Amino acid sequence: MSALATLSEINPVVTGGAAVVALGVGFAIAFFIFKSSRSTTEAEAQKAAGEIKRQAEELKKEAEAALSKAKAEAEATTKSAETKAREQAVRLREDFAKETESTRKELEASRKEVKEGTDRLTKREETLDKERESLVGKEKQLRDTEADVRKREAGITDQLNAAQELLKRRQDALDRFESEKRNELLRITNMSPDDAKREALAAVERECQNEAGAVIKRVTEQAQDEAKDKALRITLQAIQRYASEHTAESTTASVDIPGDEMKGRIIGREGRNIRSFEKITGVDVIVDDTPGVVTISCFDPVRRATAAETLRRLIDDGRVHPARIEELFKQVTDEFTAKIIKFGKDACIEANINGLHPRVSEMMGRLYYRTSYGQNILRHSLEVAYLCQVIAAELGLDPAIARRCGFLHDIGKAMDHEQEGGHPAIGMEFCKKNGEKEEVLNAVGGHHDDIPHTTPYTAIVMAADAISGARPGARRETLEKYVKRLEQLEGIAKAMKGVREVYAIQAGRELRVIVDPERLDDVNCHVLARDIAKKVSDEMNFPGEIKISVMREMRTVEYAR
Repeated sequence: MSALATLSEINPVVTGGAAVVALGVGFAIAFFIFKSSRSTTEAEAQKAAGEIKRQAEELKKEAEAALSKAKAEAEATTKSAETKAREQAVRLREDFAKETESTRKELEASRKEVKEGTDRLTKREETLDKERESLVGKEKQLRDTEADVRKREAGITDQLNAAQELLKRRQDALDRFESEKRNELLRITNMSPDDAKREALAAVERECQNEAGAVIKRVTEQAQDEAKDKALRITLQAIQRYASEHTAESTTASVDIPGDEMKGRIIGREGRNIRSFEKITGVDVIVDDTPGVVTISCFDPVRRATAAETLRRLIDDGRVHPARIEELFKQVTDEFTAKIIKFGKDACIEANINGLHPRVSEMMGRLYYRTSYGQNILRHSLEVAYLCQVIAAELGLDPAIARRCGFLHDIGKAMDHEQEGGHPAIGMEFCKKNGEKEEVLNAVGGHHDDIPHTTPYTAIVMAADAISGARPGARRETLEKYVKRLEQLEGIAKAMKGVREVYAIQAGRELRVIVDPERLDDVNCHVLARDIAKKVSDEMNFPGEIKISVMREMRTVEYAR
């Protein structure tokens, strides 16, 4: 029992095992005694008892050994459990210390934030208290000021009423005076009120005209002072930066003939060769009494040039008959087609124009054989393109677009002999069909003011076109057209009121107008100059610009005797 008690104290599992072993031993002994008592004698019983005792001793030893072993295992288990329990307690204490430190830091940070917030609130409350005191003072000052203003308003109202009453009395007195004065003036001048009113309005009208003329003069002079220098600088720079030929190759309509024999061969028997030539080439051949020359006439410059070259080759070849004429004309036509394409491409390269449709490039090449006042249109287009680029760069616009607009502005002249309408409209429609931009279309269609201007590039093209056409030696015109233009220019000025004499000088580029000094004063001379310039611009077509100079001279003559 003591062993079992000790085992129960050490480990319940060991105690249970020992009890089972002891109980088994007891049952075995009892069974053995019971069995021996029935079958054996007393001696045998003693022997058996000794054997049982010996076995009991062995069992006891075994039980003690098992008990020692179980006790050792229990002690080892207990030590292990205690070690684990201590380690776990240490870990729990460390975790608790860490959590406690973290909580303490958080509490300190929260306490610090609360303290800072409290300080800010305290400062804010102090500021609000000061502002409240200031507002109370301002409110009191405002009430005092308002009371003072009311007192002043009452005094001013009284003064205003008195002033209005005085003004009313003075106005009544003035009305009576004006009425008496008007009646006295009517009596003295012997005029009716309507006549006096008309006279006053006429005087006001004259005064307004004088003032309007003075305003026009001042505004015009100011605009001229501001714009003249800059426009002159841009124009001169554009002209100086472009060195163009003064004479350009143009199409001729005459072919030199070696002699009368060749002229006869060209005519042929009963005019057979010349009729075949005109039918094949589509031109008119004029053979007159002028020695050594045959004239070719045609509205199409390309066809005229092709026919002239065909005739030159016929003369060099010497074989003049219808079959040879047709053969050479086809050959020259193919060569001229290739030349036109090459002229167009070369011009695009020279003008640095990219992305043109092949039809547009070819049409520009046809301008090589087109002239205006003796000026080659293709060279003129290149010149205008470069001038547009320079002017646009000076004005801060896109030089590439300006160059393209200037290059294509006269493209309609390559087709105006084939279609109805002016070359601006024809060129604009052609460019529109071939995908040109709105800036180019407006410049092509509006460079002669045929349509409203929607982009600044149109005005640039107009200026560059005028510069190219007005350049000395660029164009020429017939004597009849020149005289007619001068007569029209002088007639416009002579039709104006107050004009005494008119002189067109400097080949029609300046118009000098002498006015009657008794009919026009200095101010109205500015109005007259502007009206003449506007009428000339509206009614005449001319290259470049025309300067209008109005002169008024007063002379007083006396004789000393």
